[in-house]
Amino acid sequence: MPRRDLKALFGWALIAAAALAAVPREVVAQDYPARPVTILVPFAPGGGTDILARAVAQRLEQRLGKPFVIENRVGAGTVLAAGAAAKAAPDGYTLMQATSGTLAMNGAIFKSLPYDPAKDLVPVALVAAVPFVLLVNADLPVRSVADLVKLAKEKPLSYGSGGPGAFHHLNAELFSSMTGIKMSHVPYRGSAPALIDLVAGHIQILFTDLAPAIDLVRANKVRVLGITTAEPAAAAPDIPPLAKAGVPGYDTAAWQMLVAPAKTPRPVLEKLNAAVNASVQTADLQKQFIDLGLIPIGKGSLEELEAYTRSEVTRWSKVIQDAGIAGTQ
Repeated sequence: MPRRDLKALFGWALIAAAALAAVPREVVAQDYPARPVTILVPFAPGGGTDILARAVAQRLEQRLGKPFVIENRVGAGTVLAAGAAAKAAPDGYTLMQATSGTLAMNGAIFKSLPYDPAKDLVPVALVAAVPFVLLVNADLPVRSVADLVKLAKEKPLSYGSGGPGAFHHLNAELFSSMTGIKMSHVPYRGSAPALIDLVAGHIQILFTDLAPAIDLVRANKVRVLGITTAEPAAAAPDIPPLAKAGVPGYDTAAWQMLVAPAKTPRPVLEKLNAAVNASVQTADLQKQFIDLGLIPIGKGSLEELEAYTRSEVTRWSKVIQDAGIAGTQ
């Protein structure tokens, strides 16, 4: 066969192969989901992430017509669930309710991971943000951020966290760097025991998520000095942002993002993105999230979420490096 005929045949073979490869993508996206979808949740049943994931799963079932099943994979700071999600088939039938720790912090904190946050997982939808509040022991003689900074420069103070590298810890490290104070870190196994010790006076300061703090604040068992987000949260509109209470520019929130294995077909990701965003924008889910102390989001294209995740990796990697906890786990 003449060489030019071989070239022509080879060219048509490539075109045909490309066409065949493209058809399944569209067919899969059009028919997706054709069977139940599993959402891996990296925390135990009954916690905030679990409740949020189940609420979203219920709405996705209603919109897309197939079961979205929650599977709790607990352990290692979301690493177990993330590793399983990263290794799952990239077909849209295994998703994960990931956190800012999963995608933006673990890569800097852990010496090694069974997944690459930047390469093995892709954003599907940004579901909600988790505001944190700055609490102090009720007997501490401070009524404002300025009082706290002044006292911290005069005497040793300790702050608690849910563990090294937890969002509680990183919030406090960022606060310290922005105010020029030094505090002693007391890590706990979760925020609940840290809250107990804050009330008892064993530690003086704690950054914790809003939901478990509200009742303690209202009962005057702890004192709140501010919230970490740039604007007040709907769940507690009377708590001032730290940025307006003495720490200009302070603006942080943990976040909850639905993710999928890398190489999941783009049309499937887009279908899920649209379904989650529409669900989060409904009045009933907005109210449910606010009642949980969350900030509903449900906005952003896939491209915008990818850019946002990259910016968060850059931001928190610097905080982790400056705090001296990079590669410590």
